[in-house]
Amino acid sequence: MTTATAPSTSLTAEDRCDRCGAQAYLRVELQTGGELLFCAHHAREHGDKLAEVAEVVVDETHKLSATPNRSNHDD
Repeated sequence: MTTATAPSTSLTAEDRCDRCGAQAYLRVELQTGGELLFCAHHAREHGDKLAEVAEVVVDETHKLSATPNRSNHDD
């Protein structure tokens, strides 16, 4: 299994988990062809099985812990 973070394969807000429809943060390209998309929750839940069948994994779950830039304004 290969873990990739190439910009050309980045996930967007339009990519949705195949299990529940939440925003996807993990793309799994299968050894047999095709791909699956998962939210962080379902990626963790099915992680062991996914590792067995994955050819490439694009994991962007780090985006969930990123702190957004905020302006400090005194109102």
